[in-house]
Amino acid sequence: MSERLSGVEAFVEAVEAGGFAPAASRLGLSRSAVGKTIARLEARLGVRLFHRTTRSQSLTDDGQMFYERCVRALAELEAAEAALESGRAEPSGRLRITAPVIFGRHCVAPVLLDLLRRHPALELDLSFSDRPADLVEDGYDLAVRNGALPDNAGLMGRRVSGQRMTVCAAPAYLDAHGRPEALDDIAGHRAVVYGRGDRARRWLFPTPGGPDREVAPANRVRFDDLEAITDAAVAGLGLAWLPCWLVREHVAAGRLERVLAHQLGLVFDTHLLWPRSPHLPLRVRAAIDALAAGLPPMMLA
Repeated sequence: MSERLSGVEAFVEAVEAGGFAPAASRLGLSRSAVGKTIARLEARLGVRLFHRTTRSQSLTDDGQMFYERCVRALAELEAAEAALESGRAEPSGRLRITAPVIFGRHCVAPVLLDLLRRHPALELDLSFSDRPADLVEDGYDLAVRNGALPDNAGLMGRRVSGQRMTVCAAPAYLDAHGRPEALDDIAGHRAVVYGRGDRARRWLFPTPGGPDREVAPANRVRFDDLEAITDAAVAGLGLAWLPCWLVREHVAAGRLERVLAHQLGLVFDTHLLWPRSPHLPLRVRAAIDALAAGLPPMMLA
């Protein structure tokens, strides 16, 4: 049964959204993931569902017939889920969620703890890790991910927030070494950067109508922990590129100062991901709704 339902939702979204790209946006997937999902569905059915050209796509006769029946089937599934939930309105059971370490502790955990206070029958296993987990293999109900989405047709997704980045440093460091006025000035400064092994993360800055600009500042201090980078910046070891929400209190207290204020900061999207299933458990739906409501749509300050 699960094999028969595989790809149906992506197919219906592609029809109703008018293309693979808008369907991918609705589903929280990449365009290629939606395309691969529908291609597998066509291969399994042995028919072509869409006429495709370089500029447009339209349903074939088989696609139109399949779409009409899929819509009715999905409506029946939604009605069945609603009927089940009407008799069990209280979320219950064990939630297994994975989230990035710092963002998870500071932003995700408070929302989920509030959810537990409101629903005493819920249990929570919240795992903090900056390494993406395999949701199905590791048995997670939900993942919080920052940045680009994985190309995985077996997952559903929803964008719930965005984190803007900023460059900052301790006032004592800036007094001693000067305040950069442009991105090119960063090359003359020391920096504390995020890195693992021999690889340091480059700093990215949006440019109007073009690709993000990459900056690789000189550094002798590298951490794979954002709070450690923040502490090093407060200690005056150099510039740091950090999420606005993480440095907000340090900036307000005068321990850090934002620089390059005129330069628009990159925004990393925050998504929720969960295994694709014809029926989403009430406990998972409750967690998704709580995080979508509890995390600010854009964490700018």
